[in-house]
Amino acid sequence: MTTSLNVLAAGSLKRAFIPLCQQFSDQTGITVTVDFGPAGLLRERIEAGEPCHLFASANTQHPQTLLASGRAQSVATFAFNRLNLTARKTAQTENSDWLSLLTDPLLRLGTSTPGCDPSGDYTWELFERIEARHPEVDLKSRAKMLVGGRDSSTVPAGEIAGAWLIRRNLTDLFIGYAHYAHALENTDDLRILPLPEAYQSRCEYQLAVLNNDAQALAKYIVTGEGQTFLRHAGFLTLD
Repeated sequence: MTTSLNVLAAGSLKRAFIPLCQQFSDQTGITVTVDFGPAGLLRERIEAGEPCHLFASANTQHPQTLLASGRAQSVATFAFNRLNLTARKTAQTENSDWLSLLTDPLLRLGTSTPGCDPSGDYTWELFERIEARHPEVDLKSRAKMLVGGRDSSTVPAGEIAGAWLIRRNLTDLFIGYAHYAHALENTDDLRILPLPEAYQSRCEYQLAVLNNDAQALAKYIVTGEGQTFLRHAGFLTLD
């Protein structure tokens, strides 16, 4: 029986997976080492031969790619997410709605990186829906891909990308995952704005089991106890 597992997981899962994997280790005696990063780049590391027992992605595409190539034994959905808008709170922004903020040419708009990071992919889908209803808007050309890429700035441990980028004066607005909202809701310098359902992407998180030794951890993540850690971190869960 294995005594240790190597897990590669989407960076957005850090607040859920650190306590989840610790609880699993306490119950089973199996040490779990988790490396977090943009899911697209993690998939490339697996394809390059990096040892990994379990891959937790912020989308379905990357696990399904590994399954199709024979690198993964199985895949399973384990959580969901949404997108929201984080904005610097100023006299200029505090009374504006989400669309007014996104379309204000004086406000810098930051995103994650499509292709490398599912957050960027979901954001580009969001932009396409907005631009379909508002043809005069061109968000893709304005957006700056600030995180989640091969050469992007590294967000310090414990920081939330949107808040960190805004506070570093690297952007005024950031499209990111909605599960961070509860961690930022009491901040005085930021506004957290939900996005209407009509424009939302369905952010579906999937596991890819790459080695049979990871089956126990994969099952734990989708159990009631495992789902509790995800729910407490702000994710939408299976139950």
